[in-house]
Amino acid sequence: MTVGNGRIPEELVEKIRQSSDVVDVISDYVQLKKQGKQYIGLCPFHGEKSPSFSVSQDKQLYHCFGCGASGNVFSFLMNHDNLTFVESVRHLAKRSEIELPKEVTSIEERTSIPHSEMMAGHEMASRLYHHILTLSEEGKIGLDYAKGRGFTKQQIEHFKIGFVPNRWDTLVTIFKKRNFNLPEMQKAGLLGQRDSDQQYYDRFRDRLMFPIWNHQGKVIAFSGRSIGDEKPKYLNSSDTPIFHKGQVLYAFHLARPAIRKSNAAVLFEGAVDVIAAWGAGVNQGIATLGTALTEEQAKSIRRNAEVVTICYDSDKAGVEAAVRAASILENAGCMVKVAVMPEGNDPDDFIKKFGAERFKNDVIGASLTLMAFKMRFLRKGKNLNHESERMLYIEEVLTEIATLSKAIERDHYLRQLSEEFQLSLEALKQEQYRIFREKKKQSTFQRNDHQQPKEAKRSFEKKRLLPAFQNAERLLLSHMMRSEDIAERVRERIGGQFNLDEHHAISAYLYAYYGEGFEPDPSAFVQRISDESIKRLASEIAMLSVDEESSDQVIEDYIKQIENYPKWVEIHNKQLNLKQEHDPIMFAKLQMEIIQMKKELQSL
Repeated sequence: MTVGNGRIPEELVEKIRQSSDVVDVISDYVQLKKQGKQYIGLCPFHGEKSPSFSVSQDKQLYHCFGCGASGNVFSFLMNHDNLTFVESVRHLAKRSEIELPKEVTSIEERTSIPHSEMMAGHEMASRLYHHILTLSEEGKIGLDYAKGRGFTKQQIEHFKIGFVPNRWDTLVTIFKKRNFNLPEMQKAGLLGQRDSDQQYYDRFRDRLMFPIWNHQGKVIAFSGRSIGDEKPKYLNSSDTPIFHKGQVLYAFHLARPAIRKSNAAVLFEGAVDVIAAWGAGVNQGIATLGTALTEEQAKSIRRNAEVVTICYDSDKAGVEAAVRAASILENAGCMVKVAVMPEGNDPDDFIKKFGAERFKNDVIGASLTLMAFKMRFLRKGKNLNHESERMLYIEEVLTEIATLSKAIERDHYLRQLSEEFQLSLEALKQEQYRIFREKKKQSTFQRNDHQQPKEAKRSFEKKRLLPAFQNAERLLLSHMMRSEDIAERVRERIGGQFNLDEHHAISAYLYAYYGEGFEPDPSAFVQRISDESIKRLASEIAMLSVDEESSDQVIEDYIKQIENYPKWVEIHNKQLNLKQEHDPIMFAKLQMEIIQMKKELQSL
C-alpha cells in the first residue's frame, strides 16, 4: 500500500500493529484475567455472564467461543467501535504515538466525513465552552455560579466543564468561521433552525456545560445546567447518529482506570454527583444520562467490574430507580451493593453538608447488600405492628430470599426474620422453599412455551462436535500458521486438497503469505486475508490450543486423515449402493471392492 494511491503504506500498518499489543488495547474495553497462556473476559460482542472471550498475547488474536467473534487488534476496533480499517489504524497510531503521513486519505475516510464532522463539531464546542468559562470575561457569570455550586478548579479542569453565554449565535459564529456544515451540526444536536427565516441558532444558551464522552474519550453530546430560572433545569443532547443515551455512561473513560484497579464501580444518577464524588476521592463514579439504566449499559459495566455500588437519591423515585437498576445489574452478572443516602439528600448535597470523609465512610463504605436494601425498601410505608401488613412484609421478603443462589445467604436472612419476629426458623425455611418450588414450576412452564433458546443451544453444541477429518484440518492449519516448515511439508504433500472449501482457501492464503517472504505470525497473516468470513475462521483456527512441539508423527496423522477422508466417503457411497443392489453378481463385486478399499486404508 502506498500513500500515492490514497492508502496507508503497508510497512506502516505493520509497524502500528506490532506497536499495539492486543491485550493492552482490548483491556481498555474488557476486564481481562490471565488464565494459563491466554487472557479471558466477558465478550463485548454478545451478552454473557461467564467469560468465553479469549485473547492470546502470543498470537495477537482474540476469539469468542460463545458467538465466534475473532480477529486481531484492527478488527476488534472495527467491530467494537464501528470503525473503518483506516480509522482503526489512525486510532492505534495515535495511541502508539506513531505519526501518519498527512496526505494519507482513503475512500473509506471520505465516506465517513459526516460522522467525523459531527465529532469535530462537538470537540470544538467543548473547547469553546471551556475557554469561555475559564478564560473569558463573558464566562465570569458562569464561573461564579460553578464556584457557588462548590466546583473546584481541579473538578472544572478534569471534567472540562464549560459555559455558553445567553446568546443565540455563540456556536453558529465559530462554525461559520471554520466552514462547518451547519445542517450537519443541526443533525448533531448542537444547533436548531427557525421555521420563520430558516436561520440557525445555538441549541444551548446560558448554561453550565458538561461534555459527554464516548468510551474512547471523544465528546459526542452535552448536558447543560441552567444557571438561572430557565426550564428545564438540565437540558441534555437528544439522540443523534453519534450519541445514544442508552449506550453511554457519563465519565466512563475517566473512571475506567480506577474501576479496573478496584474491580468496582459506583453508579450515580447524574453528572453532578459523579463530579462531586470525584472531588471527595471516589474516582470510580459513572452515571446514566437522564434515563433508567439499560441492559447494554449494565453489560458495559460488568465487562469492567464485578462489584457495583448504586448511589442514587434518597427520595422515593431514587429508591425505586435503584431497585430497578439493581435487578438489571444482577442479570448482567454484577454483585450489587446499595449506598443509602439520608432522607432528603443526594450525593452532591451530602458532600457539601458533611464533607468527603463522611461520604466515603458513612455512605459508600457503609453500603448495604442488595438483599438488605430490598428488605429496607419493602418495609417502607408498612406498619409492622399491624398483623396483615407484617405478614405481607414477611411474604415479600421470603419471595426475595427464594431468588438468592447461595444457601448461606438464604440462611442469614431467614435467621434475621426469625429473630426479629420470633418466628420458627424451620417454618420460615419451609415457606421459602414452597415459594422457590412455585417459581421454579412457573419458569419451567415458560421454558416449555418458548423452546427456541433451548434448540439454539443444542445446535451450538452440535456445531462444536466436529468430524475427525475436520478437526484434523483445523489443527493442521493451526500448526501451519505457526511453522513455515510444516506449511511447506503440507504444501508438497497435499497442496490445497483440504476437504472443506474454507480450509482450502486458508491454505491458499497461507502459501501465498509465506511465498512473499513473511515469517510465521498469525495476527499478521490474518490481517492479509481479504474475505471477512475466511478471516474470522482463520482467527478461530489460529487460537486453537496446539502443542507447538508436536512430533512429525502427529502431523503425519493429520495429513493421513485428510488424505483418507475422500476414500471413506467413497466406501460409504458404495455401501449405500450395496443396500440397493439386487443383482447377486454386482452385489458380490461391490462387496469385494469395499473389503479391498478398507484393507488398503487400514494398511496405510
